[in-house]
Amino acid sequence: MPVGRKWASNQRAPSPTSDVHPITPPSNMADQTQGATMDRILQEISGACRRLEGMDNAMTSLTGETKSMRLNIAGFQSRATGLEQRVSTVESHITSSLDGDQELLYLRSKLTELEDSHGDNIHFLGFPKNIEGVDTHSYLLQTLPKLTGLTFDPPPGISKSAQTRAQMTG
Repeated sequence: MPVGRKWASNQRAPSPTSDVHPITPPSNMADQTQGATMDRILQEISGACRRLEGMDNAMTSLTGETKSMRLNIAGFQSRATGLEQRVSTVESHITSSLDGDQELLYLRSKLTELEDSHGDNIHFLGFPKNIEGVDTHSYLLQTLPKLTGLTFDPPPGISKSAQTRAQMTG
């Protein structure tokens, strides 16, 4: 206490830590304020619980949707794998078919070439073996007009004449 200062009987001396004293409300007012504060706190807690329940429901829904999407993705992956295998099989069949088509075209061209090279060949059946002698060309130029009864002026062109293998082996 300061020296030389007197305090009134209804006043207390200030505490060494603070010169301000809180005013304490009457007890029923404090109870009402405290009750109102508790009600607000309970309302806030109740609202927070409702929001948390809503979030929990949303999370449960999202979890279910996520599981469903995972199943769908797994199904799509399985279908994609199956399609890849089918496409691979079809590609190999197409490649084989193209190879077969190329071989077919090659064989057709060879057949056409063989037909063209032997298309003008004439085989006379019923002639005795080796009747033409050594010069098949001259023999044909003499024999054809006799067989056909036609006269050729100039004589027909014979580009090549040869004995067949059967004639040569006898």
